[in-house]
Amino acid sequence: MPPVLSPAPETLVTRGWSDYALLDSGDGRKLERYGRHTVVRPEPQCFWKPRDPAAFDRANAVFDPQQEEEDAGRWRFDAHGPIDAFPLSWRDVRFTGRFTPFRHLAFFPEQAANWDWLDARIRTLQRPRILNLFGYTGVASLAAASAGAEVTHVDASKKSVAWARENAELSGLSDRPIRWIVDDARKYVAREVRRGAKYHGIILDPPKYGRGPTGEVWRLFEDMPGLLADCAALLADDADFLLLNAYAARISGLSLAHQMKEATGGRGGRIDWGELALSEDGPDPRAIGLSFFARWSAS
Repeated sequence: MPPVLSPAPETLVTRGWSDYALLDSGDGRKLERYGRHTVVRPEPQCFWKPRDPAAFDRANAVFDPQQEEEDAGRWRFDAHGPIDAFPLSWRDVRFTGRFTPFRHLAFFPEQAANWDWLDARIRTLQRPRILNLFGYTGVASLAAASAGAEVTHVDASKKSVAWARENAELSGLSDRPIRWIVDDARKYVAREVRRGAKYHGIILDPPKYGRGPTGEVWRLFEDMPGLLADCAALLADDADFLLLNAYAARISGLSLAHQMKEATGGRGGRIDWGELALSEDGPDPRAIGLSFFARWSAS
């Protein structure tokens, strides 16, 4: 029996919490608060007008993109100078914010909607085995571990995995059952399929383009179908979920949902799909759609 595909998309909206807020947006930019720092980053889809343009001028840090590549550029800081790594948190998970060369701050705040969903699912299970691919700095892995999961965290970047381990220490989760793996996601998953490994939940958050630790090239549109099929093969008979998130202009939640349906075949269950968005604080807030998701769940 194939899984049931939700007939309509869902928008998962992340609103501010103690260490993050979308304060304002407009003129192709967004003004955010990370802990005590205010930050301006480019966001081309915000073609409306900001509510308080002067607040953008008072930001502690501004990302200036290169013309040919909006994700690459440099940070410009206020008179107080460059900002080093600084502490942040989401619920019980503590992690470090960093001003990276790729306009983000070592995590993606809109993913908090997925972390909420993962936390709620995992707490209903008995110490499930969770695989987090493209795990980056580990916030999703730590959210899963905090909820009671046994986690395998995989990322191709040795530096990112080191940051994730530091975040585990900050969170007081170093003693939890978390395996830290530096590897190409496709190679790791293929080996796990050959070993007959099984997981109760899998998290996939791949980039549009990337490189593995020994030069392997990842291209989302070419490589995702095969990886997703292998991930479905790793799901245990009593598996609970398979979550896929993607950032790409040429993709949609519906296309991810159809890929997910093809991969999960005769498993039954349900596939929900849609968009992740960040919402401004304050009255009459505007929201910015930032990524797309599809997730299979057993019930």
